[in-house]
Amino acid sequence: QVQVVESGGDSVQAGGSLRLSCRASGLTAGGYAMAWFRWPPGKEREAVSCINWDDGTTTYPASVKGRFTISRGNAKTTVYHEMNSLNPADTAVYYCAAREKKYEPCSGDPVDYRYWGQGTQVTVSS
Repeated sequence: QVQVVESGGDSVQAGGSLRLSCRASGLTAGGYAMAWFRWPPGKEREAVSCINWDDGTTTYPASVKGRFTISRGNAKTTVYHEMNSLNPADTAVYYCAAREKKYEPCSGDPVDYRYWGQGTQVTVSS
């Protein structure tokens, strides 16, 4: 049974930083693309970062590029999401997700991800 758990959400002032963590237990070690999505209030869910496990390549949308960084932990099913220069538009519930099969590439479509965490709230005040 796969379980995805996020942590690190908090309330911060604009310009601040946060680091989110995600661990996917139950996945055989390594090989799964993992991504972060966010769901702002009143808006659609959007992908904000993804990492391909086999080569470590990452993808980001223009809205967060240069401010957000996804990285792998030493444990092969752990990822981190560093967020800098936060602004109120970054307020959302942030979700970690993993693809179902090893070596499937990153995707910005949430339907391509099989395993999801419960989400962690990030609130940025001006």
